[in-house]
Parts: sequence; C-alpha cells; structure tokens
Amino acid sequence: MDFELTASMMCANYGNLEQEVKDLENGGIDSFHIDIMDGRYVSNFAMSLNDMRFIAGVASKPLDVHLMIEHPNNRIGLFLRNLRKGDTVYIHPEAEYHPSATLQSIINAGMIPGIAINPGTSVETVMEMLRIVKKVLVMSVNPGNAGQMYLPYVGKKITKLLSMKEDMDFEIYWDGACSAEKILEFAPKGVRGFVLGTTLLFGRGKTYGETLADIRQLKF
Repeated sequence: MDFELTASMMCANYGNLEQEVKDLENGGIDSFHIDIMDGRYVSNFAMSLNDMRFIAGVASKPLDVHLMIEHPNNRIGLFLRNLRKGDTVYIHPEAEYHPSATLQSIINAGMIPGIAINPGTSVETVMEMLRIVKKVLVMSVNPGNAGQMYLPYVGKKITKLLSMKEDMDFEIYWDGACSAEKILEFAPKGVRGFVLGTTLLFGRGKTYGETLADIRQLKF
C-alpha cells in the first residue's frame, strides 16, 4: 500500500541536526515536517525560521512547513523565500483574517498550499478553502506539544473529509500521536500521509531505516 511518511523534526536530535537529516533520508523518509510555533497561537515555542532554513539547505527531500503562528500573512514572505518550489506550507485558518489570501501567496510562490485543522475545528468552517488547498493536515491532538494522547472523535472528521477529497481534489495527512494501529486503520481508507514523532519514529532504539522499513511492511 502506498502512503507517505514525514518526520516531525521538532523531535529530532539537535546535537547533530545535519546527520539526523541524512540518516532519515538514507532510511527512506519521504519528507520533513517543520513545526513553527510563535508562543501565541499555541502556548509553546518550537522550531524557528533558521531551523527551517538549515534543513531546507541540507535536505534533498521536500519540506512540510506547519505554521502554528498568528497572522501568517504578515510574515509569509520570510518563509517562502527560504523554501524550494514544491515544498508544502500549512496554515491554520483560525490564525488569519483572510486565509485565502495567504494561501494564494503560497501558490504564487510555487509551493503546495495546505491547511491544518485542529481537533476543535469543524469541516464546515473550512469548506470553501478545501477547494483551494492540495493538502489537509488533520490534527489528532491539540497543537503545540509532542507526546499527547489521540482524541478519538477526530476519526469521524477524517471520515467526512475522505468522502469529499476526490471531488475537491485534496489529500489528507495525519498529525499527532501516530501509531502503527492508526496507519493500519486509516491508510487503507485513503489517508495519504502520516507525520511521525516520538510515538513511532524517534527514540525507538533502532536506526531510522529499520523503523521506517518496519512501518512500510505493516500487514494490511
């Protein structure tokens, strides 16, 4: 079964970040998930513009940049000019007065536009944007910190999005508390990709190649 795996780089070892990127690429990761937090939209500070710029400079695989910041349109140019064409940028619709304008800036820069949907955000409130974006990042935990518990009601939201994705031409990605069981359940239903953090990829006592191979060999 074909699905994408992306590494949540806020969970990486920053003592040797370049080696982490190389080991993940050699191990078979599909992309790098970059969580940018401003301490305002979420109650945490995580990765920075410089972290993103560094990874973009050493990685050959695409970046998935998740902007958990207030009013991203005010600073979107800072991020876009440090990325490569074909990278993905997700925004949270609640964080912006006019999210469609921010998404258009991402499109104009040659990036893939995406929105991230919090557990408490209904599909109905983002319906119009689903026709603009190419990726929908569904948060299965409240954003801001790694290692949280999965919120079961998110599964119904994914079911609703799956029924709409062909008509509206977007793909669905899972972010938060991603276990092997969740991949086994939702990949066959049509979820395209999964963000891997401490639950499944980092700190597991194996090489990244071994861990990623185990995931891709799951018995569906």
